[in-house]
Amino acid sequence: MPLKCNLAATMALACTASFLVLSAQPGAAFEVVGGKNYVVWGGRTPPSNFDPAQKFDAPHHLFDSNIYEPLVKYKGDPAKIVPWIAASWTNSPDGKVWTFKLDPKAKFQNGDPVDAEAVKYSFSRQLTVNKGVAWMLSPILKPENIKVVDAGTVEFTLDRPSPSFIGYIPWWMIVNPKQIEPNVKDNDQGQEWMMTHTAGSGPFAIKSFKQDATYVLEARDDYWKGWPQGDKHFGGVIYQVIREPSAQRTALITKHADIVEGLTTADYQQVKNTPGITIENNVGASPFAIKFNYVNGPTADVNLRKAIAYAFDYSALPELYNGDATLMTSPFPSAVQGHIDVPDIPHQDLAKAKEYLAKTKWPKGGLTLEYVSQQGNDETRRVGLVLLSSLKPLGIDVKLTPKLWANMVADAQKPETAPNMTGLFTATYSVDPDSTASQYDKSAWGQWFGVSHYNDEKVFDLIEKGKTEMDWSKREPIYAEIQKELTDDQPEVFSYTPNVRLAHRDYVKGYEYCPVEMSGFADLQSLWIDQ
Repeated sequence: MPLKCNLAATMALACTASFLVLSAQPGAAFEVVGGKNYVVWGGRTPPSNFDPAQKFDAPHHLFDSNIYEPLVKYKGDPAKIVPWIAASWTNSPDGKVWTFKLDPKAKFQNGDPVDAEAVKYSFSRQLTVNKGVAWMLSPILKPENIKVVDAGTVEFTLDRPSPSFIGYIPWWMIVNPKQIEPNVKDNDQGQEWMMTHTAGSGPFAIKSFKQDATYVLEARDDYWKGWPQGDKHFGGVIYQVIREPSAQRTALITKHADIVEGLTTADYQQVKNTPGITIENNVGASPFAIKFNYVNGPTADVNLRKAIAYAFDYSALPELYNGDATLMTSPFPSAVQGHIDVPDIPHQDLAKAKEYLAKTKWPKGGLTLEYVSQQGNDETRRVGLVLLSSLKPLGIDVKLTPKLWANMVADAQKPETAPNMTGLFTATYSVDPDSTASQYDKSAWGQWFGVSHYNDEKVFDLIEKGKTEMDWSKREPIYAEIQKELTDDQPEVFSYTPNVRLAHRDYVKGYEYCPVEMSGFADLQSLWIDQ
C-alpha cells in the first residue's frame, strides 16, 4: 500500500498538533471520522520506514506489528505463544524440522491469500537483508531450507536442533511478495520501495504521513481475523510525534493526546492523580545491568567485581521509579522460563565488599573507574549517581561519562575500547531461556549487549547444551546452573527491571499487557473507546 504525505486529503485528519487541538472532540483528543474513532497517540520517536526487515526497535515494532503479522504471537501475562497466521505447528522429535499449517482465512490487505510461498519469501527476504531480527535465526536457518509443502503448509529445516526456534517466530513478520517483487531494484529485496510502501496482512494500514511529525493508521474493517470488540474498534490511530516527556504529559492532561508512552517517573507521578487518566503499570522484563569489562582493566579481577556488587545500594533502585521497579533475584528476568531465585546473588553488604576488595591490588581503594551511560537517558545517569555514592566507602571514585548510543555501540566492539562499566537495559525477546542465556555467549562479543566480553568456557558449553536439548526436564537444570555460574562470575551488577508503564485517557479500553513485548507497545487491535 503506498503512503501519501497528504493528511489534508486523508479524511481531513490532522497533520500538526495545533490542528489536532482544534479538530478534537469536546473533552477528548480523538477524532470521529465516518462514525469511527481515530485515537491520538503521543509517541517520542518516529519510524524511519515501514519495512519489518530493516529495523527492530520499539517505535518500528509498534507500527510493524499492527501493519504486519507473524505466524504466531505472544499474548497475555505470563506470555504464551498463540496461533496467528499459522493455525497449528509441529516439530520433529529432534527439534530440527518445524512444520506450520496456515490459517486458510488469512489474507493480505490487498486481498491476496497469505500462503506458504509468502511465508517462505518473507523469511528468506529477512535472512538475505540481514537486518532487523535476522540475527535471531540466521545461525540456524538458511533460505534454501525453507520448503513449501503445499499452499497451506511451510516447513523449516534447521541446521541443528532448536527448542527455542518457536520463541523467536513472533518477531518475524510476513509480507506479500506479489507487491514487493515488481518493485525490487538492483537486488535490494525491495528495501527502497518498502521505505514508503507497505505489504502486510495486519489490522491497520498506513493511510498517510508527514515524516517526523504525524502518521495516520487506518483500521481495516475487512481484517481477516476480525475485531475482538466488534464495531467498537478504532477507525484509526493518529501517531503524533512529541519528543519531550513534559510535552507528552501536557498533551495528555489537556486532552490533546489519548495515549502517551515514555514519560519520566516524575511525569507519571504527576498524571497518576489526574482525573480521567489511567496508568498501565506492569512488572517488566527488560533488565538494567551495570556491565563490567570482564577482560581488560581493573574490572577483569573477579574480586573487584564482587566488591562493587556487594557495595552497591540496591535499595535505591526502586526509589528511582517511586517503587515501580523490581530487584533482580537472578541474571534471568522472572518472565523467562526456568528462572530461579539464586540464593547468593549479591545484596548490599559493605563488610563483605571490603573482604573482596582486600583480595585485589587495591585493598584500600584509591582507583577511579569509568561508568558510561546513554546520553539523554535519565535512568541510566541516575544509576551512575547511586554507583558513585555506593563505592565511596571503598575508596573507589567513579567517573560518570554520558555518551551517544551510537558511540556506546562502537565502544562495545572490543574490550580495549569498552569502559570499565556500562549501564544499559537489555531486552527479553522470548520466554525461552536461550534468549537470555545467549546474551552471555561468546557470540555476543562485539554486540552492544555483549560489552562485557564475558568469557567462561564452562558457561559457553552449558549454553550450547541448552540450545539443542529438546527435553525440558533436562534443559531446566542446565539453565539453573547457568544462572548460578553467572552469579559466581559476576560479569555485571544484576540490578532491576523497571515496570512497563503507559498512560492514557480512561475512555481508552482494552489494553492487554504482555511482558515479552517492547516497552511503549500496545496491540492496537484490542483497543477501543468507551464514550
